[in-house]
Amino acid sequence: MKRRALFSLIVFSLLLPAAASRTRQSSSNVAVPSAAVTIPFEMVNRHIILQVSVNNSRPLSFVLDTGDRFAIVDLDRARELGLKLEGQVQMSGAGAGTTTGSLVKNSSFTIQGLEGFSQPVNMALPVKRMASRLGQDFDGIIGSEFIKEFVVEIDYQAKLIRLHDKTAFSYSGPGESIPVKLNSAGHPIIEGEVTPTGSDPVKGKFVLDLGSGGALALYSPFVIEHHLLGPAVKTIKALGVGGAGGAVTGQLGRVSEMKIGRFRISNPITLFSEDKQGALASSAILGNVGEQIASKFKVFLDYNHNRIIFEPNDSFAESFDRAFGGLALVAEGKDYRTFRIAEVLENSPGTEAGLQKDDIITAIDGKPAADLSLTKVLELFERPVAYKLTVRRSDRTLQVTLTPRKLV
Repeated sequence: MKRRALFSLIVFSLLLPAAASRTRQSSSNVAVPSAAVTIPFEMVNRHIILQVSVNNSRPLSFVLDTGDRFAIVDLDRARELGLKLEGQVQMSGAGAGTTTGSLVKNSSFTIQGLEGFSQPVNMALPVKRMASRLGQDFDGIIGSEFIKEFVVEIDYQAKLIRLHDKTAFSYSGPGESIPVKLNSAGHPIIEGEVTPTGSDPVKGKFVLDLGSGGALALYSPFVIEHHLLGPAVKTIKALGVGGAGGAVTGQLGRVSEMKIGRFRISNPITLFSEDKQGALASSAILGNVGEQIASKFKVFLDYNHNRIIFEPNDSFAESFDRAFGGLALVAEGKDYRTFRIAEVLENSPGTEAGLQKDDIITAIDGKPAADLSLTKVLELFERPVAYKLTVRRSDRTLQVTLTPRKLV
């Protein structure tokens, strides 16, 4: 049985265009465009989703994840597509557990808009179980083996990915090149500096993890060593956080600053891991930088030149202020429009509203759940506004008011 480290996980779709004119052959014998190709993406619950086909299948929803190395397809989807599966692979990642899948043989994926390009699908794992946290189907992941074939430019504000010829690419702009090394699991490791509240700055290594929808996560050995969960830091229990290894335990709070190169990010919301096992219990690095920080930049993943270029965009100066409803929500049903409360934080707006575990939110301010998405609901609950919720509890229908507020 093989074991590989998988970092984060969770994912949507919508990809169309893109013209590729001339192509050259990469070192892995796949066609790579010599002219930049532009591919739209959609952000769903702070994850980048691409539209992918496996062995000429219908379009499938794959996440682009720098915290993963190989192309992975959901195990049930692989069986539905009749892919050839062999042996077992055991994967670990964020969370204390492991997940088991199979190797995939003689299969490849293509991306809509990237003509003439294909790469092998390496593994099948039960990733669809995380679809309820995403709020839509989740069919797979592509990671560093794909990214290495290009310079991948991620324009969060335009919701576009541009794929540049890695041998011909030249950058000129206001960004800064940060050295990067890929570890044995294919994760990009950068140097950074974190300043905990009331403490001196600490330099160390961080994963740039675009499969994480958070801002900053600090790993439990670092948290323990520097006593980061003391009385000086206001925290709340982290709800609904997980990865390949299952649920993650920890507290949400803030640090004074995260510094990458010359860029200083003030007061980012931070997960202080309390995991005893899994990726967030590693002592090799201090933590990981996720989408909420990365999306403040136009990011160029240039692994061929051992660098990542961070170019600040118009959202760079925006604060991380946000409200919390104190709810962990999952989306269920065939269309993911059944919004069930999986957990309620104690002493939070959720408990003050009288909400309970397994309540179903059927409408918000009179708008039916069928007209919403989990991404939209979560965005609403980050605003300090009073919402009138219609809730189904067993055979009863309740009307309650939820007023999210800043908790950390």
